[in-house]
Amino acid sequence: GIATAKANAEKNLQNARALFESHLQSVFAQRDPEWLRTTVGDQLTLQRGFDITRNQQSTGHVPVVSSGGIKSFHDKSMVAGPGVVIGRKGTLGKVFYLESDFWPHDTTLWVKDFKTNNPRFVYYFFVGLDVKKLDSGTANPALNRNQVHPIKVDWPPVSQQRAIATKLDDLREETHRLKSIYQQKLVALDALKKSLLHQAFTGKL
Repeated sequence: GIATAKANAEKNLQNARALFESHLQSVFAQRDPEWLRTTVGDQLTLQRGFDITRNQQSTGHVPVVSSGGIKSFHDKSMVAGPGVVIGRKGTLGKVFYLESDFWPHDTTLWVKDFKTNNPRFVYYFFVGLDVKKLDSGTANPALNRNQVHPIKVDWPPVSQQRAIATKLDDLREETHRLKSIYQQKLVALDALKKSLLHQAFTGKL
């Protein structure tokens, strides 16, 4: 019974993860007549991040965003928030949204110019974009902005972007809530199994 319950919880957890990804892909796959056929580079400008070592960083509250995420903090920012950062080296294509000022590391690309587009919408656009196939590296995975800028996309008008981003925010929050529920169920089932086994081996069952 516990094994069956765990299998169901794990399946529901996978479904919760797939729900958001599926909806995200459907948003950008639509062919709304109001959307513009354009390129990524026409809608925004990507820039390579700035190199900085741990030894060069001073104690502060400014997040230093590398390709794997926020690994440290500094006392100086290079970019004003909100911002979008994409892993370009190492962890390829992982996307981060920063509400406050930040320092994009050299292992990332960041949106230098949103060109009036909604930053949160741009974040979700890159979350749904598979950039791993654009890998320009040899031994080490790498992503070049000149590979991303020419990508052809269907782009909604700014008037629609906020609504799309808000809807995706709500769906992501609900997805996280469901994932939390199923993860808690899995932990509880594991605890129940250990408890029953312990009782069985100690003769208390």
